[in-house]
Amino acid sequence: MTFRELNLRIFRREPANQVLWQPRIEHWYNVNKSQGTLPDRYAGMSLLEVFDDLGCSVRPYWAFNPAQRYEDSESVSYEETVEGPMSTVTTHTPVGKLVTVSERTTIAHHTNKYPVETPDDMRVMEWILEHRRISFDIETYNNACRTIGDRAAPCIFIPRINIMRIMIEYMGFENGTTALYLQPKEMEHFIATINEADDAMLRMVAESPIEIINFGDNVHQALCAPPIFLKHVMPEYVRRNEILHRAGKKTYPHWDGDCGQLLPYAQDCGFDGIEAITPVPQGDVTLEQVRDALGDLILLDGIPCTDFLPTEPIQSLIENTRKCIDYFMPHLVLGISDEISPVGDIERVRLVSEMCSRSIPSRD
Repeated sequence: MTFRELNLRIFRREPANQVLWQPRIEHWYNVNKSQGTLPDRYAGMSLLEVFDDLGCSVRPYWAFNPAQRYEDSESVSYEETVEGPMSTVTTHTPVGKLVTVSERTTIAHHTNKYPVETPDDMRVMEWILEHRRISFDIETYNNACRTIGDRAAPCIFIPRINIMRIMIEYMGFENGTTALYLQPKEMEHFIATINEADDAMLRMVAESPIEIINFGDNVHQALCAPPIFLKHVMPEYVRRNEILHRAGKKTYPHWDGDCGQLLPYAQDCGFDGIEAITPVPQGDVTLEQVRDALGDLILLDGIPCTDFLPTEPIQSLIENTRKCIDYFMPHLVLGISDEISPVGDIERVRLVSEMCSRSIPSRD
């Protein structure tokens, strides 16, 4: 069967005795292409041609995500000042302004000043969210289907859940955590506004033709400790999953930080699977701990990113690949947790493709 058919079968819990190998190599490709360091074999290839040459599937968020349209009110305007790698963006609204300062390099993006620092800033961001227009562009979706073809099933990731959006996009960890304790009423209102404003997004996703939905949260227990997770995140996970499951969608979150303290709650959130859990030595959990915590949830990824570094023994990659297949099949979309480094050995991706090319009996 095609990768697309296999992808859908896994999420629909239909018989699928093959391993779907779906590594994320986009960052590796983009960085090496921009720096002129792509290996000679791939120098003239497009990204999808590299996937095809390696014999693996693609997780095509980048192709389908543009079908989601988030448009600010016409009353919102942006003013940007760029000095070298530093960019200052001032967002003007009828109720006030927000200022974001960020730094960009060829391989990374860092926020030096977050837009929300005070309760007044919270109210400005709330106004922006409440007046945002959300829609789905079917033409963009159809074009993405043609681009990806049978390489994978359509999928998208939706905006981060409340706390993770606050910690990563709006306030940063220090200011966000301080506000949770020193300004609890304002933060409760801010979180509730994020949840309510996202209902339009959930309706758009529920009505879209895309079946597989990722919650692009980048969960890390240092940014979202268990008490905060249980109070603010898990109830919203359950609510959102109920809405999307009623519409026939399959869902999973992106947990790519340390998550050993959160794994005990994995089966209570209402997801079909979990993506990007990062095993040791980069993360804080073993594959055995992940296996025991997930039960029959689908694992997306699983092979440590470090196994693709040219300095690491190839036997570790082989052993961890076999473990993932043995522990999680048929509830597995094999991938790299989280993605291959720009200095990774791309031929190790081909090695895993060769290991996955044979049929694997279902353990059920």
